[in-house]
This record gives sequence, C-alpha cells and structure tokens, in this order.
Amino acid sequence: MMPITTTGTAAKLRRVLDLVCADTRLHATWLNTLSYMEHVGATKIARTQSGPLANYMSLKHAAEEARHGFFLKHMARKLWPEGLPTYETGYLLAPIQSHQYLYRLDLKASRLGRKHNIMGRELHNLVYLLVTYAIELRADELYPVYQEHLDRQPELRLSVQGIINEEEGHLAEMEAELANYPEELQKLTKPVCDLENQLYVEWLTEVEKSLAVLQ
Repeated sequence: MMPITTTGTAAKLRRVLDLVCADTRLHATWLNTLSYMEHVGATKIARTQSGPLANYMSLKHAAEEARHGFFLKHMARKLWPEGLPTYETGYLLAPIQSHQYLYRLDLKASRLGRKHNIMGRELHNLVYLLVTYAIELRADELYPVYQEHLDRQPELRLSVQGIINEEEGHLAEMEAELANYPEELQKLTKPVCDLENQLYVEWLTEVEKSLAVLQ
C-alpha cells in the first residue's frame, strides 16, 4: 500500500493551539471538542462492527476510542469544572464541522466501496478500515503537536501521550488489515485521505472563527 502523508496543516494547527492554550475556557472547549469527536468515533465503531462477527481488534478499538473521549472530557473538567456538561452546540468549537466530520468520510468511503461492488458486511468492514486509516493518520499529526504545547505548560499537568501511543497502534492495525485487500481497494485510501484533509482544513478554519468569537 502506498504511504499517504498529511502535510501543510501543522502550522495552521499550531496557530490555533497558540490561541487555545492561552485561555483556560478556550482550552477546555477545545478538549471537549476533541472528546466529542473521539466519542463519535467510538459509537460509530460500536454500531458498524457489532454483533456476532465483532472481533478482538474492533472491540479493542471501540473501547480505546471511548476511553479517549472520557479522558479528554476529564481534562476539560479539570480546566473548567462543570463548564462543559454536554456536547451540545454551545460547548463545542466548530460544532457543525465537528458533527459532520466522520459522517462525510463514511459517506465518501461507502460510495467508493459500492462502485467496486462491495456490499453488506464487507462494505461495513472496508469503510471502517478506510475511514479509520484516514483518521489515525490525522491523529498522528494532531496529538503530537498538541502535546508539544502541553509540554510548554507543565503547570497544567495535562498530557495526551497515552492517546498518541494508542493511536499509533490503531494506525498500524489498519495498515495491516488493508494490506490483505486487493490493490485496487487499497488505493481507495487516497481519495478518502484527500477528503479528510479537506475536512480537516475546513474544521481548523472554523475552529479559528469560533475562538475569535469566544475571546
């Protein structure tokens, strides 16, 4: 499988994090937003990879994504106790883009799979792998850059290193599973990752707008 990299967005992310980490309320809302997106990922895996055919990898992945969501929510509460009780619109940055992120990727991957006559459970499995691959590539950029900012504020006692380690493991698992597919299906990672990059840039842009409003 040809390697795919996400480039050109780290500088934009660092600008966002400079604003986020300078204000406790904004930082907490950032964490709540990341928590929501991890939560959506966990529920998506549980929904599409459930039932008698659920396997060890998908159960492990769903459990870890759910734990990431909880852990990020816990960190948000440390910064701003009781300030962000739910994932409702007023408690998120870029709420529309955050809500649509995974669903738009799912739709893209599903359409690509159907064009190759993949249906039913096989389609669910392929979509899961393609979308998760794209998301884990992104996580391998986002969380390390965020950790750099947290390292510069040791007084906060916040770290996402545990998430980084697990996301790296998820990416390796997705790569191994996709390697079992025919080359023509492996190549579908590129259009899915291209869309993910577009969605990510849109999301960061809207996050910046949300921060400007909240400052």
